[in-house]
Amino acid sequence: MAIIIGTLPIEPNIQETKRPSMSDFLQLLFSGLATGSIYAMAALGFTLLWQASGTINFAQGEFVMLPAFMMLIMMEQGLSLPLAFALSLVLSVFLLGWAFKRGLVDPLFKFGMMPIVVATIGLSIAMRNAVRVFYSASPQPFPNVFPDTLYHFGELTLSATDVGTFCMAMILVLVTQAFLTRSVTGRAMQAVAQNSESASVLGINVKRMIFYTFAINALLACAAALLVTPTYLAKFDMGASLGNKAFFAAIIGGFNNSRGALLGGLIVGVSENLAAAYISPAYKDAVALVVFMAVILFKPQGLLGQKVERKV
Repeated sequence: MAIIIGTLPIEPNIQETKRPSMSDFLQLLFSGLATGSIYAMAALGFTLLWQASGTINFAQGEFVMLPAFMMLIMMEQGLSLPLAFALSLVLSVFLLGWAFKRGLVDPLFKFGMMPIVVATIGLSIAMRNAVRVFYSASPQPFPNVFPDTLYHFGELTLSATDVGTFCMAMILVLVTQAFLTRSVTGRAMQAVAQNSESASVLGINVKRMIFYTFAINALLACAAALLVTPTYLAKFDMGASLGNKAFFAAIIGGFNNSRGALLGGLIVGVSENLAAAYISPAYKDAVALVVFMAVILFKPQGLLGQKVERKV
């Protein structure tokens, strides 16, 4: 009797992975630009405060988180989103601008930068825990300012949220840049940032210009809250990750160059999107640190920053 021995086909253990197409790459790129533009807004606050007053605000992420909950509470009381946003702008200028400057920065400024850094870290912890205890520890939905519309360009599909977020954030950043470089007040603010003593001799009200910087930072933080919260939800700890990435973006672009904040934010946003798609989603939050370390090693002043020699 003949025995026939057959072999069964063996399925490969390695699963075939589909490589992202060019349209996928473009969608990832544009989505990263939209997220990066929000990072740029927060990073611009870092650079403005540093240039004007030598302040590093490690509560910058919480400065975005707090207006989100302000708007949420106002809408729960029956106000519309536009009216809640307008009132939040006023409250942000008062609380995150004037009160922050007068209550924390001014008393500690004479002791140097380190006490301000420690105080802002403590402020960020206090703000997070206050929202968690007095409001909620659960993520809260937030209305989107843009319609749920998709735009198709061949194989490329873009959402109205990404397009609107990118356009609005870029407009705000570019308007801030134009204000600083082309208006009389903006030039006075830059003069104070470069040399406050010389600016005072020229008749510039140094204290007022510094307050304007804090106010602009508060306005940008409130606008960033309006753009980022619908996607990431209103969470008491949402500012921690946002603040870290904005800080990395400011360093990458150049801490003493406000235009570097825009470049750094876009680099971080695009890098984390591409890393999540082409490497692993687990590396999405770590890529900003990797880019930050690479820039620090090879160009410590940042991509657009200028070297500042320290006299001893």
